[in-house]
This record gives sequence, structure tokens and C-alpha cells, in this order.
Amino acid sequence: MKQQLTVIKIGGNIIDNPTELTQFLSDFSKIEGYKVLVHGGGKSATKMAQSVGLTPKMVDGRRITDAPMLDIAVMIYAGQINKNVVAELQANETNAVGFTGADGNLILSEKRNHPTIDYGFVGDVKKINTPLLQKLIELDITPVFCAITHDKNGQLLNTNADTIASELAIGLSEVFEVTLNYCFEKPGVLYDAEDDSSVIAQIDSPLYAKLKNEGAIHSGMIPKLDNCFNSLSKGVQKIKIGHHRMLKNADAVCTTIQL
Repeated sequence: MKQQLTVIKIGGNIIDNPTELTQFLSDFSKIEGYKVLVHGGGKSATKMAQSVGLTPKMVDGRRITDAPMLDIAVMIYAGQINKNVVAELQANETNAVGFTGADGNLILSEKRNHPTIDYGFVGDVKKINTPLLQKLIELDITPVFCAITHDKNGQLLNTNADTIASELAIGLSEVFEVTLNYCFEKPGVLYDAEDDSSVIAQIDSPLYAKLKNEGAIHSGMIPKLDNCFNSLSKGVQKIKIGHHRMLKNADAVCTTIQL
């Protein structure tokens, strides 16, 4: 029987709120068994970019990354955020180690090649180094991944954190029974983005198509849910989206994704 492993991705709104982040990391540390954390931080990168006169650009919830913006992303994601998260996890008696995809060649990507949009230095994940990651995890190291990968030709690449979480979950499902949780400031996927009580308890493929067609699901939620369905089709056992209170309360309102 495979051992249990939990992959959790936290969004920028948790990262940006010190009180929320401290509570989340406390809850995360109490999760039993093996675990992996993936963090975003887009808002912090946006603020830093604006402070030096750069104008961030987004298309369909995904960031355009030119060379100056890549420098900002590496500084904020791999530096400030990642190391602060690792330090707080150590304070919670969780032996965390921070990684980019370049470290140990753990996440190999390639520069995105889109027919109409130049995303700049944005990476699409090609391969997870599952054997090395498995060894690290079985040494009771908790990996903390930021949203930076590499192409093994010396180029760092800004990579969607939701996608990183999904690809890590898929890769690790070869050797573990994986649960993937997307934690953000909302209680789940909402039918009405302005109404936190409109949580959609379960979303399957037909309902997802219907909600997209109605415009109820749009922008950054689309790549998140695309990643969820891709993960389930490739071996991930269970996926939930919601507020991090669901980590310690099995009855907490959230959205479960199923094929």
C-alpha cells in the first residue's frame, strides 16, 4: 500500500496576510504524514515591480514575464517569500527546505511557445524528478517550492504555482497516494465571486464546462481547475479547493473536484 502524501498550494492572499500565513503554517505543520508545500506570491511581485516602475501584464490569469519581471519574480518568490515560509515552518518544528525547480533538477520546464502570445520567460513543466523528491520526502524533509523552474540550459523560468502543484502531485502519485489541496482566501469555488456563501460543493467535468460557458468561472480560476482535472486523470486521488481551515476541519465548507 502506498503511503499518504499531501500537496498543498497556497495563494498570494494568504502570503500577503501575516496573520493568515502564520495560522496556515501552524495548521500545515500539524498535518500527519508526508507533505509538500507550493506557494505563489504574485501580488508581492506586482507590488515590487510597480515600486521600481515596471507595469505587470497578465493574459487569462497568467503573467507575462519579460527579463526585468523575471528578476523580480526570482527575488520575491525564491528569496523573500520562500525563505520566510521555511523559517516559520522551522519554528513550527517542521523540517522544511526551500526549492526552485532548478535545485536538484527537481522541476524541468521549457519556455512557453504560444502561437499568438509571447509570454516571455514563462515555463511549462515537462518533468518532475520523482526519484530524488521521493528520497528527500522519505528523509522527513518537507519541500517548499516557489514558482520558479528552469530549462536545464541555465535559464530560470516563471511558472504558474497552481501548475507546479498539479505536476508535483502527478509525479509523486507514482509512489504515494496523493491528496492535492488548493488553499486561498475564499471558502471554495464560488458561483458568484461576490458571495462567499455560493460555494459549489462538487465540480465534475460536465458542470465545469457549463460554469465556464455561463461565465461563472473565469480568469485565474480556469487554469486552476484545468490543472485539477488534469491531475485527477493522471493518478492524483483527491483534490479540494478552499480556505485553509479545511486542513484541520474535515467538515469545513470547500469544493471537491472529481472527474
